[in-house]
Parts: sequence; structure tokens; C-alpha cells
Amino acid sequence: GRAFDEAPDAAKAVETAEQSLFATLAEVEPRVATALEVEDFSGAMTAMAALRGPVDAFFDDVTVNADDAALRENRLRLLNALRGLMRRVAVWEAIQD
Repeated sequence: GRAFDEAPDAAKAVETAEQSLFATLAEVEPRVATALEVEDFSGAMTAMAALRGPVDAFFDDVTVNADDAALRENRLRLLNALRGLMRRVAVWEAIQD
């Protein structure tokens, strides 16, 4: 498969939920980085909690696998950026039920 590691482009977001996720991610990323610099993992998780609503809305309202290849690729890049932020805080795959 493909990694979609390139930065997503907020200017290419067309759906309201997609734009909201871009905006919230841009707001949350520096807060998480600041918290991690001082090993405030609780603060990093608290900052990331702001993503819950926009992520839910994104998956409710946006078709990631859009017919338009450029739109689809940008959305996959956005999700990869979100995953990258989350992995900075925790290795989610290691969490057991």
C-alpha cells in the first residue's frame, strides 16, 4: 500500500466537517507538542480530546474514498497526519482490552 506521508492541504478541503478537522488539528498539534516537551502526557491527551467531535463529524459527513483522486489523496493525507499526531502520544496498537 501507499503511506500518504505528504502534508495535507487545508485549502483543498471542501466539506465543512473536513475543514473543521483541519482547523482543529492545526490548533491541537502545537498544544500536544508543548505538553510532550515537558512530559505532560495527561495534558497531551486532554488537548487531543478536542479532536473527538471533528473526527466523528468527518467520518459521519465526508466520503474519504471520493471519486476525485486529488480529493481522496488529500483526505488520506489528513487522516495520516491525525494518526501521526496520535502516535506521538501513545502506541495505540499496544493498548489491550
